[in-house]
Amino acid sequence: MILTVTLNAALDVTYEVPGVDWDGVNRVRSVHRRAGGKGVNVARVLRGLGQEVLVTGLAGGATGRAVEADLEAAGLPGALVRVAGESRTTLVVSGGAEGGTALFNEPGPEVTAAELREFVRVYEGLLARADAVVVSGSLPRGVPADTYAHLAALAAERRVPAIVDADGEPLLHAPAGRPAILKPNADELTRAVPHGGPVEGAEHLRSRGAESVVVSLGADGLLAVTPDGTFRARMPYKVEGNPTGAGDSLVAGLALGLVEGTAWPDRLRRAAALGAAAVAAPVAGDFDADVYAHVHPLIDLT
Repeated sequence: MILTVTLNAALDVTYEVPGVDWDGVNRVRSVHRRAGGKGVNVARVLRGLGQEVLVTGLAGGATGRAVEADLEAAGLPGALVRVAGESRTTLVVSGGAEGGTALFNEPGPEVTAAELREFVRVYEGLLARADAVVVSGSLPRGVPADTYAHLAALAAERRVPAIVDADGEPLLHAPAGRPAILKPNADELTRAVPHGGPVEGAEHLRSRGAESVVVSLGADGLLAVTPDGTFRARMPYKVEGNPTGAGDSLVAGLALGLVEGTAWPDRLRRAAALGAAAVAAPVAGDFDADVYAHVHPLIDLT
């Protein structure tokens, strides 16, 4: 079982608007509402790949209940810990192939120290059943910046490999938890390590405790700095669509490779193809199987 952690779970709302007029009135072509947050998206992709998953994290208020109801409707097993504050809603406005994409993220609930301790207690129990854990996304208010490092360290103590996908201070703290994989994107890596290029930044994070660092480069593919060497996965062409959730699909591919013990070249090829296939899908957490099948063998791995 792959355990995914979403401390700032959300109800994701996606508006598909052809040819968005960012200064005027728009007609929404379709609306999608579903449970979200990066860990939830990772779990959806893994479930789509036939993997056993379990979603944990924090949820509160009417929005939190809507998140739990959608997980149940989607057949995604959940073990969310209730908090008193209201979970957040996120809004994506996507012009699809005709225009850009804008993402609006609410901050999420204020979490108390007692609520966080209860989550950690539940999390430690769930680790006994996990083959790997994915810890990803933003932190709600009140949660310390080193929490992801702590969760990764708890997993490492139990010999459960962890992937951490974070930004800002949580990313800077994360290597101390000895995660198996740290997965920033290019902008997140630059903010964390402003000196040098992507390879130097990834090597710096590895020197601080991360076993491997995989950097998502958008349409340019992936960079991975690992104990087995440095790899680049390059895309054959740019896939048009909604990039929201592409990084989560990529992380799902890395998690699957971690559990299966797949060699790094094959692991990265699958992860990059899943990221591209997610761009072609209208909603985060989905991927286009036809795009995945077409792109996968075309990815250049060096």
